[in-house]
Amino acid sequence: MFDLSRSVALHKSSMKQHDEKIIDGTMSGLMNLNDTVTWTAKHLFKQRRLKIKVTNFHRPEYFTDEQEAGDFKMMKHEHYFKPIENGTIMIDQFHFETLRGFIGKLVTKFYLEKYMTRLLKERNKMIKEVAESNLWKQYLS
Repeated sequence: MFDLSRSVALHKSSMKQHDEKIIDGTMSGLMNLNDTVTWTAKHLFKQRRLKIKVTNFHRPEYFTDEQEAGDFKMMKHEHYFKPIENGTIMIDQFHFETLRGFIGKLVTKFYLEKYMTRLLKERNKMIKEVAESNLWKQYLS
């Protein structure tokens, strides 16, 4: 689960409905400490760019990626993994702030939080499906 969560190929596959592409940084394989990747994708009716950097890394318990450039004022995504008897519990903590003042806060509260939660659930569903299948090896190289 830890390695699948840092696979750029798996992330790209999980976001294919948004035509997500890597345009700079780690182009394949697994993200490691201080690695960056710049994504372009269509979200909320607009082509967007997001550059993230892995800022904290302790295999296999957690890693953190943070926005270096993009539409958010701040974005930090913490990934936690805990082994249990029959698998792994994966916990995402996703923190973000928007650039726009009062209107941005309203849009965040009534729309963007739900949108971002849905994206994370879609991504995590694919990670789970791949981990439970025989396809996982193709995402780790």
